[in-house]
Amino acid sequence: MAKISIIGAGFGALTAVRELRKALPDAEITLIAPRAEFIYFPSLIWIPSGLRQGSDIRVDLVNFIQRHDIRFHAASVTGLSEDGRLVMTDQGEVENDALIIASGGRFIKKLPGIEHAITICEGIEAAERLRDRLRAMDSGTIAIGFGGNPKEPSAMRGGPMFELLFGLDTQLRREGRRENFRLVFFNPAPEPGKRLGPKAVSGLLAEMKKRNIETHLGNKIKGFEANKVMTEGGEIQADLILFMPGMTGPKWLDKTSLPLSEGGMIRANAHCQVEGLDKVYVAGDSGSFPGPDWMPKQAHMADLQAVTAVKNLAAEFNGGETKASFKVELVCIVDTLDKGILVFRNPKRAVVFPCRLLHRVKRFFEWWYLRPYR
Repeated sequence: MAKISIIGAGFGALTAVRELRKALPDAEITLIAPRAEFIYFPSLIWIPSGLRQGSDIRVDLVNFIQRHDIRFHAASVTGLSEDGRLVMTDQGEVENDALIIASGGRFIKKLPGIEHAITICEGIEAAERLRDRLRAMDSGTIAIGFGGNPKEPSAMRGGPMFELLFGLDTQLRREGRRENFRLVFFNPAPEPGKRLGPKAVSGLLAEMKKRNIETHLGNKIKGFEANKVMTEGGEIQADLILFMPGMTGPKWLDKTSLPLSEGGMIRANAHCQVEGLDKVYVAGDSGSFPGPDWMPKQAHMADLQAVTAVKNLAAEFNGGETKASFKVELVCIVDTLDKGILVFRNPKRAVVFPCRLLHRVKRFFEWWYLRPYR
């Protein structure tokens, strides 16, 4: 019986569990994560407006774990040894015959004063802190921006910040107090969102202009103070700062011999195999994969990579070849609370399609996606 360990409890990890149970029904699967819960991160943007509460997007995985007959090891990973055959955790070691790493990445928190900014994708607590800060404000300036990892072009998460920007504008208008607030979007790139495609850039900037959102673009970010964003092109006085830093791999990678990219992520090939290691795969934000520089770090890609990893791992156990590879595509709905903008990109084309119904589509997709885990 094959013993397979999966690190993580997010999108890629849970997709890997489901696919593994179908492909290798007799395998002994161990899921390693601090808590047996799944957070649906795309809906964090709806917490500040009250459209969602933390309990709406936090899913207890106890029933899922029992249904799929997997073992859960409640622990934080601290390292690997024996070329991945042994996972080290703060609650003991876990042996395996194969390993899938889907632990996600971490935000680069090196900018001076970054503790003064709220990073909503850090989780429910951050989103609730933003909600509470907004409720306590009568007026002021809200500065919203994101950065990247210059050594890993794909390791940025700008989509949620565009959603937050437009969503806050919609929320404040609904509350009848938009005229009391100044919204400023800042980004070190002169064309923010370029990875979404050229049409997306012009569309996003046009939407900002339409909503009377100011922009501060093309200036490197130097740091933050309690009421200030500092850039090489000047300062932005702000009463509330929302910022999404670039990403890198989890800290425990430093205590392993895994091959890492310049940006600090696990180097993998198009089959999601970790370079130079036997039966070790990676899916999602902790991996550095071959592909275009616009390849996104998003849940959709993590799912596609997890499916690919499982196909190849199952082929190895069954004596076959590891031929499966994942398609590279960016699919997202930039939600504005009252409508949505569909953004799609693959190597052949890029599509931008605004539609009021897309807000409801995104809400339906949340329900559909969470169904198997509830």
